[in-house]
Amino acid sequence: MDPMTGSLGSQESLRLGRFFRLAVANILSNLMVPLAGLVDTAFLGHLDAIHHLGGVALATVIFNVVYWSFGFLRMGTTGTTAQARGRGDQIDLWLILLRHGTVALGCGLLIVFLQVPIREMGFALLQAEADVKAAGYAFYNARIWDAPAVLLNMVLLGWFLGREQGQRVLMLSLIGNGSNVVFNSLFIGYWGWASAGAGLGTALSQYVTMFLGVALILREGGLNKLRHVAPQGWDRQALQGIFSLNRDILIRTFALVMSFALFTNLSAALGTQTLAANTLLIQVVMLSAYFVDGIAFATESFAGRYYGSGNGAALRRLLWVGGGTSVGLGLAFAFAFNLFPQTLFGLLTSHETVIATVETYVGWLLPILGLGAIAYMLDGYFLGLTAGRVLRNATVLAAGVGFFPLALLSQRWESPHLLWFALAGLMAGRALTLLWAVPSSLRSPGPTPSSGDPTTGLGPGE
Repeated sequence: MDPMTGSLGSQESLRLGRFFRLAVANILSNLMVPLAGLVDTAFLGHLDAIHHLGGVALATVIFNVVYWSFGFLRMGTTGTTAQARGRGDQIDLWLILLRHGTVALGCGLLIVFLQVPIREMGFALLQAEADVKAAGYAFYNARIWDAPAVLLNMVLLGWFLGREQGQRVLMLSLIGNGSNVVFNSLFIGYWGWASAGAGLGTALSQYVTMFLGVALILREGGLNKLRHVAPQGWDRQALQGIFSLNRDILIRTFALVMSFALFTNLSAALGTQTLAANTLLIQVVMLSAYFVDGIAFATESFAGRYYGSGNGAALRRLLWVGGGTSVGLGLAFAFAFNLFPQTLFGLLTSHETVIATVETYVGWLLPILGLGAIAYMLDGYFLGLTAGRVLRNATVLAAGVGFFPLALLSQRWESPHLLWFALAGLMAGRALTLLWAVPSSLRSPGPTPSSGDPTTGLGPGE
């Protein structure tokens, strides 16, 4: 059957085969990120004092807010690259890399320049005991220098994903995050630099990833290709279009990051013991998310390609395959940590009191990971369509109605269970609102460079 008509046949099965190969490569790539974080957590969690673990969690809130506010650099790059690939537009492929890369480096240098006010403002808003904040300061001061590398890496990974180059993404993650494990093993485990060592190791690993990504591009003649498109790359309207296109993705990401930031901050307000336990549980949430994001990233790449070529039937099948696989992975994680909490969390800390606290709240992983799997997969789908408005509305509504009211009540009533209920409400809100938007996205796939709404990715009439 002709895949351009949307008919399912042998070619469609082949595309699904490529989908799963890309998904597996993405999962293996993503897995290195939480594993590196889990190694840090394990080293810090086995130190005599637990305030180092809490301090890194606290400082990470600031980095999450700052860095993932620029998450549109990765998300917008993948969707637009995949659609350009679907159209067969090679010039646009390299223009996307040039423009997004320029914005990333500029913003990264600006973050380094503003590191002191960002630090002071961030820690002023966070609640924790004095020794926890001191550990957080040490981590922040060591890591903040990686800002240019972090943002450029978002663009590089997004561009490789949009071209369905899963092997390159896997190579970058293996080497970059593998170096993070080595650095932190040396700095924390051998030299005893605690939270400062964790920050320095993370920063160095980001630069390892960046230099490797640039080398891969240069190897395929990227320098000459970028020079060729450079005269078109500095068009003012086009550069402004990057922010216009990704404005809604920025708002979506900021709302999501602020929700997790408030979760950590309210955990700290409930005491160091609760903060430590919630930090371990959130590590599991993130670990599951990185697995599910492997499916979401593949969904994003293929959704952009199918949308760009007008293959509506393939989009429908992609939703079923991606959704079913994502939910299965999410629930598998939840059940594993519910059935074997002592064994699995014992790998992360030797503090029995922390593990006992974890066991009190581990049941919340079931709704959070199950609903979150749906939300993450649909994030990938709508990012592939560059439907920023849909993502913005869904996340803002979920955060404003499903999370923030319950989170604030949890502080008033000093209830960790209510705080976890708020996080479950966030996931439920995102999943339901995104599911509601799916039917309209399938009615008119196939934008052209000159038609449709660039901020939504949907064709005329949507």
